[in-house]
Amino acid sequence: MISLIPRWCNWFGLLAVLSWAGLTGRISAAGEERLVEEAKLRSQLLHEVLHGALQVMHRDFFKEEEKSKIPSESLEDVFEEMEKTWGVKIEWLAVDTKAMNVDHRADDAFEKKAVEVISSGAEAHEMKEGAYYRYAGVIPLGNRCLKCHVPDRTSLEERKAAVVISMPLLPTKQVP
Repeated sequence: MISLIPRWCNWFGLLAVLSWAGLTGRISAAGEERLVEEAKLRSQLLHEVLHGALQVMHRDFFKEEEKSKIPSESLEDVFEEMEKTWGVKIEWLAVDTKAMNVDHRADDAFEKKAVEVISSGAEAHEMKEGAYYRYAGVIPLGNRCLKCHVPDRTSLEERKAAVVISMPLLPTKQVP
C-alpha cells in the first residue's frame, strides 16, 4: 500500500505545522474571530473566579487587626504561576483610588483606557492585542474594603479596582 503522507510527516508533524501556521498569522479572519471569542470567555471566567476568591478570602481569612498579607497580595503568587504555566498574565489595576502598590498603576494605553472606561461606569474593557486578548474587569471596593484601600476617605461611596487579564489566543500549557 502506498502512503499518501510522506514518512517525515506524521499526524503530530501535521498538527505542529498547522499550529505554526496559526502562530505566524496564517489564520483566517473567521478563525481569528473564534480565537478572540474563546479567549474572551476564558478571561471572563477567570475574572469571576478571581473576584469570588478575593471576596471569600477577605471574608474568611483577613483580619484587619492582624498585620498579615492582604488577600490581593496573596493572589499575586497565583498570578505568577498562571503566567509561568499557562502564559496568562494577570495584574491588579487601581481605577479610582490611589494604587496601594506602584505595580497597580496603569502602565500602557490599554490599562489607561480601562481606567477611563471603568471609571465611567463600564464593567469591563477589552481588546485583541497581537497574539493576546486583553480584558480588564471591575473589582468593586465596598465600604469594608475601603478601610484599607482608602483609609483617608471622606465618604462611604463605593470605589473600583480592576483585574487585567492578558489571555493568549492560542492556549498552551508550559511543561516544566
